[in-house]
Parts: sequence; C-alpha cells; structure tokens
Amino acid sequence: MCIESMPSEMLMKIFSYLDAVSLLCVSCVNKRFYHLANDNGIWLKIYSGCFPPKRTIWKVKSVQTETGPLSCAPIQDRKPGYWKKEYILKQMAAVTARVMQLVKPVDLYTGLPSRIKKAIKASGLSWMIVLKDRNGKEHVMEQADLFFKDTSVTIFWYSASWPCLDTLLSLKLLGVTPLLLDQSKAPSKNGPRRRSLIAEYDFFNLTESNVTLGADKLVQLFSLDPGLLVGLWKGKNEIAFVMASLHYHQLLERSTLGSATVQYALPSNKPILDDIDPEYGLHDYDLHLDMHSGSCTYLCGTFKSLFCRKGDIENGYLRLTVVSLKDNTKHVPLIGTVGLCWETDAFKGNVKDCYVMDVTLLDETRKPFWCFSAPVCMELSSKASSLYDYMGCVYTTDYADAEGKVCVELVWLEETKEYFIVSLVIYVSTEKVNNWYGTNY
Repeated sequence: MCIESMPSEMLMKIFSYLDAVSLLCVSCVNKRFYHLANDNGIWLKIYSGCFPPKRTIWKVKSVQTETGPLSCAPIQDRKPGYWKKEYILKQMAAVTARVMQLVKPVDLYTGLPSRIKKAIKASGLSWMIVLKDRNGKEHVMEQADLFFKDTSVTIFWYSASWPCLDTLLSLKLLGVTPLLLDQSKAPSKNGPRRRSLIAEYDFFNLTESNVTLGADKLVQLFSLDPGLLVGLWKGKNEIAFVMASLHYHQLLERSTLGSATVQYALPSNKPILDDIDPEYGLHDYDLHLDMHSGSCTYLCGTFKSLFCRKGDIENGYLRLTVVSLKDNTKHVPLIGTVGLCWETDAFKGNVKDCYVMDVTLLDETRKPFWCFSAPVCMELSSKASSLYDYMGCVYTTDYADAEGKVCVELVWLEETKEYFIVSLVIYVSTEKVNNWYGTNY
C-alpha cells in the first residue's frame, strides 16, 4: 500500500508519534500531508508536553480555586494550525530570551558582548553562501569551518564540487537559524530553518573587477567588500575556497532579523547635542585592534584617549593618530610570521603578508562607532626606513570604506624576524562624525 493512499485516520495516528521538526518536514510533502500535519490535537499534545500549564492557587473567602493559563476551549474551536503557531512562537521566544541574557554583559575594552560565542551557540546560528549562475540555478554551500576571535568570526567554505566560476553571477551570504532548536543536539541541516541576508556580492568578471590580495604556489586571493575573500586555483580559474570575516557588532541582528532577500536595517543613531564642548566629537575615542588569521593572533591591543584637533581636519576626514612614527615608545611588534591561512578538503596553505584586520572604534560613551573586519595585505614600500632603531624594509597596509580609512606602516627587522608597527593612523569621515554627534565640522 502506498502511504499517500492510506486513510486519513491512519496517517493521523502515525503523525501523532512524530516530533515537532518531523511534523514540519512532513507537512512539506504535499497539500494533504500539510493539512493533516496541522491538526490541533497533535500540536496541542506537543505544546502541553513542552509547556505544561502553570496552575495558580489562591483563596477566595476561604474556598480554594485552581486555574491555568492554558485555554480550555475545545480543540475544534481553534483554527487549523493554531497550536502549531503557538508552539513555534513560544519556542522562538524562549531561544530569544536565552540569547538576550547572554549578550547583555559588555566587554570593557571592546564595547561588544563578552559572551557572543555562547550566544551564537545558544541560537543555533550558522552561515551559508548561495551562488547563483546565469541559468538562475542556486548552489547552496554550508559552512565548513570557523574561527572565533576577540571581535570577529572567520568562516570558511570549501568543497570538491564548486560550480564553474565563469557561469556565476552573484553570491549571497546568509545567516541561518533553526526554526525549532533542540538544545540537546546539534541543529539539523534538513530541518526547517530561517535565513537572513547579510551581504550580496557581484561575481561577474570576478578576477577583473576585484582587488588581488595575494597569492602562494596554489591559490590566488581576491578581496570583495565587505569582508569576503575568494581563493582561486592558479591557472584553472576555479574556486578553491570562500572566506568571510564578520565583525561581532550587531552580528546576531544581521544574521537573524533579516529575510532571505532583504538585509536587516541597522537602527540609526540619535545624536545627543552638546553646546558646551567646542570640540565635541573630536576626542576620547578608544580603538581595539586585532590582526589575525585562523587560530593565530598577530596583534590584539587597545589604544585609549584618541583625539583630533580642529586644525587636523582636512579633505573630509578626522585624523586620529594611534601610533606615531616619532614616538618609539608606542611602536608595537607583531607576534609570529604573518600570513593568511587557508584550507580545502585536500590542501592547506598560507599566503604570506596577508591577514585579517578587525577595527573597533568606540566613541566617548564607549559605544561602538566604527567597526569592520576585513582581509588586508602588507605591500612593500619603495622608501627605506628613516628610523635609526628600525633599519629594514618598510611595508604598508591600507584599508578604506565609506566611513573611514586605516593606514599602517610597518618595518621588517631581519635580525629578530618580526614586524614592528611604527605608524598607525585612523581617518574618520567628517560626514559620519556629524551624523553621529549632530555637529557641523
């Protein structure tokens, strides 16, 4: 006997033994299964088993009365799917409450949630990429590996069966969360899930329209803004891996509160005006800087009380000097051999002089002001070091987006085999400062 031809009563009996996730999967088979799997009797049993009614006892004129919040209305009085909806909403609310408790504590140095790794685990959050080709076909790739750092998470996707690069038009980066989360086991990739669009990238003429970040013997790296890195096999024009760097600032919101096609809109900052301070918005910035790759951390430091004088505002930017070329007491070394680690199913590698830079700039109230995480590279400068204490090759690292720029100057010391940061300057857009503080610089 075919299961589709079985009587509805028999199917309902079978469905009554399924859990919530299995019921939702069964309802996607066809219209008949959808209506049967929506039965209020089955879902009320699941709801009551997970959320038993809380009975309250009180006295009214020495007579004890019991009541419960669970509706006593007959099941048939409810619309089909009522208890399914109630169960899903209550489960989602319980997960949200757990996550909100975890993100409340804030790190004093970064201004970001200090337990975000636990919050991500509690929400069941993961990330996927969806590649779309010229025929409209979508290729879904689940995350293969990830690394948590102080202020960002780095995600890798690699596979032996990537679609042909020449046929691809776009790539979507999405956050994925299970509709119903079971804390006792890992989220199922086959169960019902919600998607939230984080960013969309143009893959048309990838090698011609994007910046080459670096290369080794096997792969060549291409950087796409914001924070995406694509590794191509040398000489083959085929994808080896994809890497994304996501800053923790509002990461949970961006990864869960959008839809599959529309990004989550970040709330705008409401400026608090200050008529007393003539240099309001120009001082008391804190910078937390991370330079890393994979499990390696090359620099993790905090720089406090950064400022900019009105006379230093030029070309639409505020200049915040973090490390000065002239003050050698603030020059900082990078730990280890700098290189961007990558891997696939069969190979591993390291692209020299490339790394991931995380910038977290806090305003005077210790609120995140400008945050990003992006792969960058060190380029050999044509000029020699002018510092007596640091005689060696000079390298520069530059990053720029719509909100600001970062300029880093490093010197390679051959004797100790390490890099020293001898100059670090942050340029913040005056337009961003004016919108944030309500000023008019």
